[in-house]
Amino acid sequence: MAAQLLGVTLTEASVAGVRRFAVELTRRAARQTAAESRDAFADVPRFLRLKLALLGGAFRRSAWQIVGLVIASLYGLGLTVALVVGLVAARFVPQTDIVRDIVILVGSIVAIGFLLLPLVFGVDDTLDPRKFALFGIPRTRLSVGLAAGSLLSVPPAVLTLCALATVVTWAYGFWTVLLALVSAALVVITCTLAGRVATAVAAFLLDTRRSRELTGVIGVLLVLAISPLVLYFSQVDWSGQGVALLGSFADALRFTPVGAMWAVPADAALGHGGAAVLELLIALATVVVLWLGWRALVSVMLVTPGRSGDAKVYAGLGWFSRMPGTAWGAVAARSLTYWARDARYWVSLIVIPIIPVLILGALSVVHAIPAHYLALLPLPIMALFLGWGVHNDVAYDGTAIWLHIVSGTTGLADRVGRLVPVLVLGIPLIVIGTIVSASIYGDARAALPLLGVSACELLVGLGLSSVTSALFPYPVPRPGDSPFAQPQNVGAISALVQGFSLTIIVVLAAPSIVFGVLGVFVGAAWFWPAFWLGLLVGAAAVVAGVAGGAAIFNRRGPQMLEAAVKAA
Repeated sequence: MAAQLLGVTLTEASVAGVRRFAVELTRRAARQTAAESRDAFADVPRFLRLKLALLGGAFRRSAWQIVGLVIASLYGLGLTVALVVGLVAARFVPQTDIVRDIVILVGSIVAIGFLLLPLVFGVDDTLDPRKFALFGIPRTRLSVGLAAGSLLSVPPAVLTLCALATVVTWAYGFWTVLLALVSAALVVITCTLAGRVATAVAAFLLDTRRSRELTGVIGVLLVLAISPLVLYFSQVDWSGQGVALLGSFADALRFTPVGAMWAVPADAALGHGGAAVLELLIALATVVVLWLGWRALVSVMLVTPGRSGDAKVYAGLGWFSRMPGTAWGAVAARSLTYWARDARYWVSLIVIPIIPVLILGALSVVHAIPAHYLALLPLPIMALFLGWGVHNDVAYDGTAIWLHIVSGTTGLADRVGRLVPVLVLGIPLIVIGTIVSASIYGDARAALPLLGVSACELLVGLGLSSVTSALFPYPVPRPGDSPFAQPQNVGAISALVQGFSLTIIVVLAAPSIVFGVLGVFVGAAWFWPAFWLGLLVGAAAVVAGVAGGAAIFNRRGPQMLEAAVKAA
């Protein structure tokens, strides 16, 4: 009996000890959590200074890059001012319900953009959590600091100003102003966290080259899929059914995570108090979910190394065994290999047929050109962009251009070899496109101006590209990066080269285009001048361009290598 009593006493003591230990452990965890929460914002000033230093570093580059940054900043400032002025002016619009629908719809699109753009197109994340893995910063403090640092960039800054402008838009009383301030804070926090979560997820999903290439294709397909929706909206009678359509979209979005934060002050201003409370709860829950997701992703990224894709093994010499064993043949084989395997090339090829689809869709909607003549437009448009698309071809080589320089490859061999992939694609495109377009148009004689104009645009583009790619190479996405990633050190030179080269192609092809138009609307006798003039101008341009580009390549080899090293 005594032994049994002793056993019971010992058991009760053990249970009591376990309970005391559990209570003490819980108290310690609570104190640690409270302390961590108090210190969560301790590193925010440090991360803000780091982000400012990174932004300041952008202005320590070449003069052209600084000019480009200034121009982009002025453009962004002008857009921001226009948006803020529009939101302030909306306060004085009598149709408050229409303003509410527009704000909810546009705001939801902005929130979706913060979430989807990093996933589809990828971003260059200067505040990647993995860069701070060795500093021993607690995950909560690191999560808060990185999120706060992300506010010091152009999209969040523009969003913050626009969100604050909505306070004026809904300034109908004390409570609406208060809700508008809370809503503005929720908008900035939600979109910033959504961007950070999307960027972190993209860091996992887009960590290999193949995944980045796949998302690039998906981005192009999304643009193509959205175009019918844009065309649909362009056909809506906005003076009649457009208002009802806006209202239906806004009502569908206001109870979603992307639209609730924008709808809170709007519905409060219209007297829908119950709906505003529900939307506020949805917006708060969205912030909590995004914060927990961002904090969890930071924890995972701190202990997870980057993935590396499996190397693909190729058998044989590929194009090198099919091309002539000459200098230009080797350059052509290398270029063909790039065009077949490098996503930066074949994603641009996917875009080329999409451009005429969008242009024709817009023209058909506004009825600017009779449908009978639209069949003559796709081929010249594709030929134009195919020839123009290689105006910066040398930059895609990167530092590998040194192989051409140290091996003594002549500029003529380099220029001629780079033309081969475009001609391999362009000649069949022009022949087949001419047959199809003339058949749809219904007059075989229309094949003459189609051949002349398309050949002229392609050849002029190739000749001009032979010069510009050697004389003005500018940074492009690095090999393995997303084809849509924008290099940080791109300056105004890129916009100038792109605009200049495209304009020159159109100007030199203009006589052939004019004769072709005269043949369509005046008489078929003008088709022959369009054909011959297009071929002569194109042939002269490509010969002169290759000769000039070869001379520039021979003279500027070291400068091109220097530009490639700076862009890397």
